[in-house]
Amino acid sequence: MDYSIVVPFHNEEANLPALYNRLTRVMEEIGEEYELIFVDDGSVDQTHAVLKNISALDPRVIGLRLRRNFGQTAALAAGFDHAIGDVIIAMDGDLQHQPEDIPRFIEKIREGYDVVSGWRQQRQDGFLRIFPSRIANKLMARASGVPIHDFGTTFKAYRREVLKRIPIYGQMHRFMPAMASVEGALITEVPIQDLPRVNGKSHYGLARAFRVVFDILTIRFIVHYFSRPLHFFGSVGAVMISVALILAGWLLFKKLYWREDIFIQNGPMLLFSAVTFLAGMQFLGMGFLGDLFARLYHAPQQRDIYNVARIYRAEERIPNRRN
Repeated sequence: MDYSIVVPFHNEEANLPALYNRLTRVMEEIGEEYELIFVDDGSVDQTHAVLKNISALDPRVIGLRLRRNFGQTAALAAGFDHAIGDVIIAMDGDLQHQPEDIPRFIEKIREGYDVVSGWRQQRQDGFLRIFPSRIANKLMARASGVPIHDFGTTFKAYRREVLKRIPIYGQMHRFMPAMASVEGALITEVPIQDLPRVNGKSHYGLARAFRVVFDILTIRFIVHYFSRPLHFFGSVGAVMISVALILAGWLLFKKLYWREDIFIQNGPMLLFSAVTFLAGMQFLGMGFLGDLFARLYHAPQQRDIYNVARIYRAEERIPNRRN
């Protein structure tokens, strides 16, 4: 299999047939083997019924129905785990991502890149979403060291061997280029069209912007301290302990040389020194625990972050295999 197209859906019954038809037309023009993996992420409309019908008619389509709404990252992870293509392309199912842009991604993959990220140069969202998003993308690029303009879009292409090494959980689908850079992947981006939503309503709101600070901290930590958390927490703890010891030494000197009562005359400073010392020890402890967890992470173990209820495919399709 050359290409796997993974598309998560949540309440997109009106968009699914149109997207399927356009994807089929584009991939047939490319002329190589492909499969479409459509993931129903706990929809409450008729998305699962439409998906079941399409999967029964076309052996190139696999339909995954999750037991509940696990979120976009988990839906993508389910699709990635069932994909067998050498190149895996992820995109949204709301028709804002255009299937006609897929050849641009494939062209960059053929040039030798491992990850190709879409770049919505002309976004159709309102100012209240575009402005915070641009600031966040610039901060993420600086924090991760990956010079791309649009971390938020799902429209990306990955080489299979690179994708297999990227852990996916939480909201990690936005950070996957940064995680791929840790593995030494070659990353580039291509301009994509961004059209207004045709049917349904967006699942994103302004509340998402308030999480951007934590996203930036997360991506900074993952890229620079993912395999050595003690270097981060240990450095902070060592500074705090040093400050506490210097203050304690100064108070002891004043007690012995000037005969001051440190409890009465320097009580606040003594309390600050004690609290700073304890906080520093806690940071050191977190660093040691982080190193331990990093070792456990690198141990050979796997746990899925989703639960598939049904798999729809045509009877004549060869059974899929896990990564």
